[in-house]
Amino acid sequence: MIGKGKSISHTMASMSYGWNQEKDAEIVLKEFLHGDTPKEITKEFKMLQEQNYHCTKNTLSFVISPTIEDGKRLGKEELHAIAKRFIHEMKLGERQAIAFVHQDKEHKHIHLYVNRIDFRGAAYNDSFIGKRSQQAAEKVAEHMGLTTVKQIQFEKEFNLKEIRTEIKRRHDLAMKQFQPKSFDDYVKAMQVNGVKAIPTINNQNKLQGFRFEFDGHNLKGSEVHRNMSLGNIGKQISGIHGARILKENNVNIKLACKVVDLTPSLALKITKFIIKKAINKGIDIGY
Repeated sequence: MIGKGKSISHTMASMSYGWNQEKDAEIVLKEFLHGDTPKEITKEFKMLQEQNYHCTKNTLSFVISPTIEDGKRLGKEELHAIAKRFIHEMKLGERQAIAFVHQDKEHKHIHLYVNRIDFRGAAYNDSFIGKRSQQAAEKVAEHMGLTTVKQIQFEKEFNLKEIRTEIKRRHDLAMKQFQPKSFDDYVKAMQVNGVKAIPTINNQNKLQGFRFEFDGHNLKGSEVHRNMSLGNIGKQISGIHGARILKENNVNIKLACKVVDLTPSLALKITKFIIKKAINKGIDIGY
């Protein structure tokens, strides 16, 4: 469940959106209010807001979004309970409030409007209201046995770790199976192994790196693994074929029928690697 909150001054316009019948809006909570239209509710809000002329953003607007799966099984009673509990967690009791559920899309969510001015004319402290709204939503989800943002993040991170591992495995397989002689060969080898390697080219028409698209994910090489930065891929190719990568790709690189340049820093990095490898090889054979 995600919670968002802010203070607003355009009460009627925002409430009219919340009450939008085209979005299958339905009232799930109504506290200390009698009106039946956005105009009437706004007027009731204003009666209290006029007691505190110092406060201009005098309505609190919240959006409470359960996960898609949780939303499918939440009825009006449960949505009422969510809005009520959220008000409690935000310490907004004894205030005018109205909440609507929008269910025109697959993602069911609640729009909640609360009068920032209470019956004594005091304004609610809205410091860090965005962060506090999220914390309140977390507590509501935990209390009602719904999915929290932390659970979603954990699952996302776990799945992403699996994706990274699989892309790296396919990268290693492409290097071993096809032994690419150039970056263009590498792109084709990765495609054969089910991963789309997308060149990142800057405004100077120089190759900066690769993004990897796999199973609905799009990640930078460095996000997948440190060995999958452009420099390290270049080193791996030159480790297989030596100086040929620079001989064939020194200035112009052909990638997907487009000619681009290597950055000077990348060319230098690969050159140093080749020289170092050649020196080490010379030492090994007794030069």
